Amino acid sequence: MNLQQSEPTFESTLKSVDTEEFIDIHFYRPIGYRWALFFNRLGVTPNQITIASIFIGIAAGICFYFTSFWINLLGVCLLIWANIYDSADGQLARMTGRKTELGRILDGACGDFWFISIYFAIIFRLWPVWNFWIFLLVLIAGYFHSKQAAMADYYRNVYLLFLKGKNGSEWDNSSDLREKYTAISWKEQPWVKLFEKIYIIYTEGQERWSPRLQKMRKMIHIEYEGNISEQFRKGFLKKTFPLLKYTNMLSFNLRAIVLFICVLSDFPWIYFVFEITVLNIMLIYMVWKHEKICKEYVEN
Repeated sequence: MNLQQSEPTFESTLKSVDTEEFIDIHFYRPIGYRWALFFNRLGVTPNQITIASIFIGIAAGICFYFTSFWINLLGVCLLIWANIYDSADGQLARMTGRKTELGRILDGACGDFWFISIYFAIIFRLWPVWNFWIFLLVLIAGYFHSKQAAMADYYRNVYLLFLKGKNGSEWDNSSDLREKYTAISWKEQPWVKLFEKIYIIYTEGQERWSPRLQKMRKMIHIEYEGNISEQFRKGFLKKTFPLLKYTNMLSFNLRAIVLFICVLSDFPWIYFVFEITVLNIMLIYMVWKHEKICKEYVEN
């Protein structure tokens, strides 16, 4: 068997074509696929790629402290590189079947490390002029950024569950996670237990923002014993498919494009205003619409 025949297909490394954004499917995923093949030959694990992505993203953030256009441009390139690796780690995990809960947690925290670095760099960059006010602006934007990214990830995984079943989704619930957390020993696996606790807090936050979805989930478990009808499945997918564009816009690409423009034009504070206004409007609409759809199923 030759190498080409033995290689997993590009399509097999995607979560779903439905949930992929245009830039991802035409840029990040193809490049990430090649990196995944390369790392697979070297025996590199998905978690190792994720950790590399974290350090590259932090380096990108540091570049945004400077007012030099060329250093900022280097930061842009580094952040794109970090996101390519963030794509490659998931593609390698699906390619090899080496998917772990720690990997899921690390992958989710990856972008947080990038943007924490970016936010602090911009705070220090603008402090001489803005003083405390830039810290307050960034703090507010950072809070809403965490909610935007969390709910986008949550709804994407809900869609994937209905589309591909449990094996194709990472729609976790806090009850199951707490059981796993209890079974982990602080003495034997301290870092795993710590990350698990952080992930529980993260998941509980997602659940608080989607009360009717939680009721629908409970209804599915009780009335359908976890096996929903084909009519239910197709109906839910059809109603929620138009909302996937918001999960994509609230993730990385749109915010990265705006960030790049604002930093390179030396107006980085505009990016935070964009997060607080435009992205929050998208977040509120996305959550409201999802909750409205779930209400129809819960009350019928």
